[in-house]
Parts: sequence; C-alpha cells; structure tokens
Amino acid sequence: MRHLLSPLDFSVEELDTLLNLASDIEANPEKYAHACEGKKLATLFYEPSTRTRLSHEAAMLNLGGSVMGFASEDSSSASKGESVADTIRVISCYADICAMRHPKEGAPMVACMHSSIPVINAGDGGHQHPTQTLTDLMTIRSLKGRLDHMTIGLCGDLKFGRTVHSLIHALVRYPGIRFVLISPEELRLPDYIRHDVLDMNDIPYKEVVRLEDALPELDILYMTRVQKERFFNEEDYVRMKDFYILDKEKMAMAPEEMYVLHPLPRVNEIAVEVDDDPRAAYFRQVQYGVYVRMALILTLLDIHVD
Repeated sequence: MRHLLSPLDFSVEELDTLLNLASDIEANPEKYAHACEGKKLATLFYEPSTRTRLSHEAAMLNLGGSVMGFASEDSSSASKGESVADTIRVISCYADICAMRHPKEGAPMVACMHSSIPVINAGDGGHQHPTQTLTDLMTIRSLKGRLDHMTIGLCGDLKFGRTVHSLIHALVRYPGIRFVLISPEELRLPDYIRHDVLDMNDIPYKEVVRLEDALPELDILYMTRVQKERFFNEEDYVRMKDFYILDKEKMAMAPEEMYVLHPLPRVNEIAVEVDDDPRAAYFRQVQYGVYVRMALILTLLDIHVD
C-alpha cells in the first residue's frame, strides 16, 4: 500500500508514468469511466477548499466510483476532540482511499501511520501540497512539452505558500531548471528550502522584489495569492495583499511563449483582463488537476486499465 504525502514519494520515472496515464485519461476518458466501480473515496477536509476537494471528488466520480466525507472541521467529530489517528481508523472501515487536507503540518503523516487505506495529502498547513504539484507538472509539460531546461518565476507568498514549496521540491530533480524568486522581503522563501533544497542541489536562482524585473526572462510565471489564513494579524495581511498585481501592461513585458499558472483561488494578484490572454493557463490548470488526480487514484489503488 502506498500513500502520497510529498511529491518526492514518486521517482522521476514514476512521475513520468503517472503523467502519461493522466494524458491518456485526457485523450480517452470513456476508457476509464468504470475503472473504480464499487470503490469509495473519502475526502477529509479540516480546512475549507473548493478546487482541491471537488477535483478529487470529480476524479473519483469520473472513474465510476463514489465519494463521502466532510468539508470542514466543524462538520466532523474533530469538533468534539477526536484525533486524526482515530478518525482515519474509522474512515478506513468505510472507504478504499482518502484525501486529507489539514491546517497542521504533518497531519497526513500521522494519518498514514494509522490507516489501512491509501492516504493522499491534499495540503497540510504551509508544508506540502503534492496533488497540486502533480497538476502543475502536467500543466507545464502539456504546455511546454517538457519539464526540464526552463526558467520558472515564483511570485507572491513564497514564505507560507505550500504549492510553491512542493513545486520546488519536484522541479529540482529535472536538469536545467532555474528559479526566479519574486517576493517582498517579508514573504521570502524560507531558509530551509533555499539552503536545503536549492543550494544543496546546486540549482541556480535569484531573488527579486519587482515582478517587472523578472518577466522578460521567464518560461513559466507561477503566481500565488497572499494567504490571509497564514497571517497572525490583519494589519500585516492588508499591507501585503496587493503587493503584486499582474495586468495587461506587465504581460506586455513577458515573452510570447511564457505561460501564467496559479493554484487558485486568486484575489487581486491577477487582473481579470489577463484571462483573455492566450498565455493565461490557470483555468486549463484546473482541468489538468482532474486528470492527474484520476491517474493518482488508479495508481494508489493499483487498478490497471488496458
């Protein structure tokens, strides 16, 4: 039995196999429409979510399976004090696989230690968000035709952004990757990722504050929102939330072949006027997320479709 707690749980070769499966699902959805008949997915979301929860549920329904679960801590027995360990023991009696989102780092790790079904980490605090990373990798590969030899700009909340942290961990395993880290001083990438991941792997990167200084050299721009729920006080959030706004004027500085990604939800960091730009790929990114989660469910349940 396998779990997905980190994007590093799959080797590069296994990632290629998973992404190939997701691409086949995209091309031939009817072939997989009954692959998970009789199987149940439990979504255990201790933290609010739209895309991640519904994407997992859509993935299982597209495979012919069924879904159950809860959408907030308040609607579960966690509000009565039940531990994650006890919850997963109970859920293991009902479902065949589960996806868990939790505000505390390491909660999915605790779950997998007590689970008799595969556990998918759907985001734990500011730590990891591996299924979003799989989505990002599929999106980049589909748009650019490769996952190597490119310059990736990461913009916004690099301190608390778990999507950014997971994506860096995954991309450093591909040759020729270079990062431009675009953030205000207060939201810089944490030292442990800068030193333990980038420096230890000899990955070239530079840090800039102005988005305009980075745009001309990018192959991919990965925008993130400033996350209100990660701040300890309202004043700091208000001061930082509109630090970056990508609009048509800034897009004019970017290469014609640069694509814009965003894990969503967005607030103000991408102007609505950018949505019509052919380089705006964040809604296509959402669709790729369903395909890649379908592939992940099949892989963790060890279901093969000829």
